[in-house]
Amino acid sequence: MPSFQLIQKSGAFLLLLSVCIIFVLSTQKQSLLYMITVSNLAIQFGKRVLFQDVNLKFTAGNCYGIIGANGAGKSTFLRMLSGELEPTRGTVIFGPNERLSVLKQDHFEFDEFTVIDTVMMGHDKLWAVKTEKDEIYLKEDFSEEDGIRASELEEQFAEMDGWNAESNAASLLSSLGIKEQYHYTLMKDMSGKEKVRILLARALFGNPDNLLLDEPTNDLDIDTIAWLENYLANYENTVLVVSHDRHFLDAVSTHTIDIDYGKIQQFAGNYTFWYESSQLALRQQQMQNKKAEEKRKELEEFIRRFSANVAKSKQATSRRKMLEKLNVEEIQPSTRKYPGIIFTPDREPGNMVLEVKGLSKTHDDGTVLFKDVNFNVEKGDKIAFVSRDPRAMTALFEIINDKMKADSGTFNWGVTITPAYLPVDNSEFFNTDLNLVDWLGQYSPDTTESFVRGYLGRMLFAGEEIYKKASVLSGGEKMRCMISRMMLKNANVMVLDSPANHLDLESIQAFNNSLKTFKGNVLMSSHDHAFIQTVCNRIIELTPNGTIDKVMEYDDYLTDENVKAAQERMYQQ
Repeated sequence: MPSFQLIQKSGAFLLLLSVCIIFVLSTQKQSLLYMITVSNLAIQFGKRVLFQDVNLKFTAGNCYGIIGANGAGKSTFLRMLSGELEPTRGTVIFGPNERLSVLKQDHFEFDEFTVIDTVMMGHDKLWAVKTEKDEIYLKEDFSEEDGIRASELEEQFAEMDGWNAESNAASLLSSLGIKEQYHYTLMKDMSGKEKVRILLARALFGNPDNLLLDEPTNDLDIDTIAWLENYLANYENTVLVVSHDRHFLDAVSTHTIDIDYGKIQQFAGNYTFWYESSQLALRQQQMQNKKAEEKRKELEEFIRRFSANVAKSKQATSRRKMLEKLNVEEIQPSTRKYPGIIFTPDREPGNMVLEVKGLSKTHDDGTVLFKDVNFNVEKGDKIAFVSRDPRAMTALFEIINDKMKADSGTFNWGVTITPAYLPVDNSEFFNTDLNLVDWLGQYSPDTTESFVRGYLGRMLFAGEEIYKKASVLSGGEKMRCMISRMMLKNANVMVLDSPANHLDLESIQAFNNSLKTFKGNVLMSSHDHAFIQTVCNRIIELTPNGTIDKVMEYDDYLTDENVKAAQERMYQQ
């Protein structure tokens, strides 16, 4: 009996040991899965080296926000990771059997497929199995070999959760605002904005091991962006995302990948942490007399403060751990250049800024954009105008700048007011053969080249760039010219329709910082959540049945129960 008990105990011990070994091996295997390894990567176009000697690892459970100036190579880097673009040298290696999903930008590629099929095709292996399986079952001369093959395919299909694929795809589509009635519509019959959402659902479908997203928030409304933020914040695999939306990057990113001056570097923390820490390091670098120990204490206090603030975020635990482990030597000043956006009003606004009474406007297609709009702009107001129809804000701004006629109602600017208007469509300003010096000179009180060059230089136009034709500028360059034009006006009221459009993160950040300290009034609409939250102290929502007008921060507006009740009344009338 004793020998039998010993054997029993030995067997139990061996079983326990086996379980432990399996657990350790599975844990090690899990830690090795869902990883992208980039080794000695470089890309060169002709003589221009975009970046080189890139060595990085991207691991599961993390979201990497990719930032860099326009033209730095953010989208190029994603294309190299996806295999769409061959590097000049170096390698990109994925873990064994890992699936990669990429947000497609071609809106016409799937025109002959239904919406639901387009989404399911995002999981190419599942779609291939489903297609082959369906073709076998459609055979009239179904053979024994077909039966064996069908059985194998059914097993693979079940392992990939194929029987729930259609309902999972439908759920994703509904979450992204594509109603069930359109799920079996052909893609060619969907609008451009709807296709953006469908292609995003396609990228997310099937829980891919590695996910690459290039500007995923384009054309999404606030509610859908919030859904995507939550989805990615809880995503357990590897995500790399390029975005100009700072609020979105802050909500989802655990790391920041900075592409700058031919290098790609990885930093712990989201965009705001990267920006504030790099600015702090830059200030310290400029203060040569400051002792090394004082600098270190300042950096350590900054990390502690930011770690505490991040406790409110969706990924609080993982981010806080990363920041707590961060070595202060890792915090370096950025070599990035920021535009010098400085608005200097000639005079302070008086008490009467703008009075609007009974304004209404209907679009040419019969849609009521807003009706019976009444508000007064008070001294110190920085107002964000919002609407479920973005055409409403553009129409309002065009009306109060005498570019469009209202159907009814009046508006009246105060006698002390000088407004400067940034329209969403600036194309009419650039239908000219003038170079940048002569173009900006049209709006300058001083037309000497040295004076005009100073304003162009603030907006990072240097050297021979100032002699470029205005007609050949990129979208971002045109926006920087329009901002220069506004600076020259010395206005005390800024009217801004989508001020972040086409700008890189550096220009957005500089513009944002300038408006926060601007001594006049701001009236604006924007898709940039951080812009509204950090600048505006009042929200006016335009609806087909009047306005909702609240003095509060944007984040509070989005969650306020009274606002939600008012929205329900306004949109149901």
